[in-house]
Amino acid sequence: MRNRRRAAPAGAALLLGLALLAGCSDVEATGDAGYVSADGQLTEYEPADRGEPIVLEGEDLEGQPLSLEDFRGTPVVVNVWGSWCPPCRAEAPDLVEAADQLGDSAVFVGINNRDSSTAQAQSFEREYEVEYPSFYSPDGRALLAFAGSLSPRAIPSTTILDSEGRVAATIVGRVPSATTVVTLVETVIDEEGGAGEGDG
Repeated sequence: MRNRRRAAPAGAALLLGLALLAGCSDVEATGDAGYVSADGQLTEYEPADRGEPIVLEGEDLEGQPLSLEDFRGTPVVVNVWGSWCPPCRAEAPDLVEAADQLGDSAVFVGINNRDSSTAQAQSFEREYEVEYPSFYSPDGRALLAFAGSLSPRAIPSTTILDSEGRVAATIVGRVPSATTVVTLVETVIDEEGGAGEGDG
């Protein structure tokens, strides 16, 4: 199931539609495992329907300061994950591939949720060669910044923020493919007349 808030280009709509045929899940259908097991409940928001910019500050897995506001001017892909979550492990290669494909056109940031130590999260990042930073949020409070667009139990989930930091799209559950993420980001860039290309 996908909730459409904007009309995507025909090619993008076809691509995403095919990618999401694998299944969908209720946002709250995390069960005892604590994660969303199915692919791609996608919602896109037209620019006029986007809310206020997301404000989130904290520390990364190395204990260094990290803030979403530092990335204003460039689309940001925010992925919520935990090393304990099987769908998070399954989607990690797709997210790494999408980050490689987009290069400087977008920033990728993770939110590590409910891992009891940074060591577990860092091991996950080494295994999947994740080079972008992640907020460390063992209590899950970082997700409160996304109230109204993501459930605190929506793990994994991925949010695309536009260059102003507003939620442009969400995928609840495993991302269907790297191409899905790239297409969503490129749609945001196109809407903004190429804003974000070449920015770091």
